[in-house]
Amino acid sequence: MGRGRRMSERLATLTHRDANWAGLRVVVTGLGVSGFAAADALLERGADVLVVDGAHPDGILAERANILDILGARLAFGPDAVARMPDTPVDLVVTSPGWRPDQPLLAAAAAAGIPVWGEVELAWRMRPEHGGAPWLAVTGTNGKTTTVQMLTSILRAAGLRACSAGNVGTPILEAVVHPDPFDVIAVELSSFQLHWSHSLAPQASVCLNVAPDHVDWHGSLEEYALAKGKVYANTEVACIYNVQDERTRRLVEEADVQEGCRAVGFTLDLPAVSEVGLVGDVLADRAFVEQRRTAAAELATLDDLANGGPPPAPHLVANALAAAALARAHGVPAGAVRAGLRAFVPEPHRIAEAATIDGIRFVDDSKATNPHAARASLTAYEHVVWVAGGLLKGAAVDDLVAAAAGHLRAVVLIGQDRAAIAQALARHAPDVPVVDIDRTDTGAMDEVVKQARALARVGDVVLLAPAAASMDMFTDYGARGDAFVGAVDRLAAGE
Repeated sequence: MGRGRRMSERLATLTHRDANWAGLRVVVTGLGVSGFAAADALLERGADVLVVDGAHPDGILAERANILDILGARLAFGPDAVARMPDTPVDLVVTSPGWRPDQPLLAAAAAAGIPVWGEVELAWRMRPEHGGAPWLAVTGTNGKTTTVQMLTSILRAAGLRACSAGNVGTPILEAVVHPDPFDVIAVELSSFQLHWSHSLAPQASVCLNVAPDHVDWHGSLEEYALAKGKVYANTEVACIYNVQDERTRRLVEEADVQEGCRAVGFTLDLPAVSEVGLVGDVLADRAFVEQRRTAAAELATLDDLANGGPPPAPHLVANALAAAALARAHGVPAGAVRAGLRAFVPEPHRIAEAATIDGIRFVDDSKATNPHAARASLTAYEHVVWVAGGLLKGAAVDDLVAAAAGHLRAVVLIGQDRAAIAQALARHAPDVPVVDIDRTDTGAMDEVVKQARALARVGDVVLLAPAAASMDMFTDYGARGDAFVGAVDRLAAGE
């Protein structure tokens, strides 16, 4: 038997934390949060670990490197460390999710037949042999974090020890090996993480939506959608899909799931059998009730979701329905769904009310970093002064502008790629006033907010939903949102 076959058979046995990991020769790529957690878990189980990173670490990364050095890892940093596979034998590569498949080291591993796992795949294989917490898995182009956090709130309202993990909250490896085990884990999965995952078997799973994003990483929309569809593979109880997004239904139909797994839709319309949806202002379940052909269970109302604020935007209702369906697949009672949604508090920069000034609402949705997310925000309001622009990363905006044209009072453009949005507005909304802010310093947001205020009428919404990434002007979308809210606060104070 050749070495490659023997190693393949050995790797197939590594399905739980107490398997024989000793002596396994692993390259861990990246010294970020996920890379550090992967290296730490492997070292604890006796693996021979080499950690590589293209940058020389400083600050917190240097501290992590020092800890791993003390624990016995080998370390290699700089461009040469990630340009090729190391000269020493390697059995497995564990990669951080941001590393593309065509990165030279990963491409060399694939060419040599060396398996590449993501940190989520490693985490799945680090679960206990028996009684591990089930995973409720969430992916989608937009809405993942909100859905996962809604789901965690619902699970906790049911009295369960639960956490948000994966692409949000606790690193998934930390959640899996936590000394005080969780009852259930709500796992947010990006397309990058899913690409490098192979054996996950969630209890229930959902793909919220699929729209063009990260095509530069995956190579095509088709490959991106296939990565998203991997969330459904091996699902045990229920694959949840978006009735309004036919692609998610097809991904379920094409998935290889466990025997007895059901397809359950969520919809903003009246729910059919095996769906959750809206009956008036009631979130209703016709999927997880015994008499679903003739009856439905009330899960919550729109008022529960609004929690004393303005009516929730449609995409937030959709997120709540998806979270409720996942919780119901885990066996959570209807009352806990209502309690969890009432207790849910959105994170900053996600449809966050900044202020109301002279009858004009200012809303911060800086997290809308792609056209699909921005479209959901824009179409949720009747009349909008839209603050848009940044780094489009090659994304097209014509469909977004065409869909939102009837909602636009005016547009204020910022950022590096604002000209592309201006051109789309000229094609699809030529009568909408456009103000172009050519400043790229972070203080430009004060001018943006003042211009938007001047264009708005009583009852309008000034909406920061950039449809673009922020790194041309800000460190991240959070800093961009903070700048917007700060400028609104100064406007309200008369500064």
